Amino acid sequence: QVQLVESGGGLVQPGGSLRLSCAVSGRTFTSYFMGWFRQAPGKERDFVGAITRNGDSTYYADSVKGRFTISRDNAKNTVYLQMLSLKPEDTAVYYCASGSRYSYSWPTETRDYDSWGQGTQVTVSS
Repeated sequence: QVQLVESGGGLVQPGGSLRLSCAVSGRTFTSYFMGWFRQAPGKERDFVGAITRNGDSTYYADSVKGRFTISRDNAKNTVYLQMLSLKPEDTAVYYCASGSRYSYSWPTETRDYDSWGQGTQVTVSS
């Protein structure tokens, strides 16, 4: 059983930055690719970005490309989401997720992931 715990959310002004963390426990962390999703009130859970098992490659949604960066520290079993130049439309609950299936395409759908964290609220407002 894999457990994921997000932290680092909060209230930030437009143009500000935040770094989210997701601590993973359970099975071998390097067995999983990791992803971040977000869900605004009344909307579906949307893909933000993903990172490979060894952290050598990342992929982002167009809406965050150039502003958000995903990284992972396999020694600490933790994945990060660095968010810069935040906008009000980035306001959402942010979730990290882990997946284990091998595929030739980037895992951008919720069904690509097996386990989820509880989420952390990010609010961008002045």
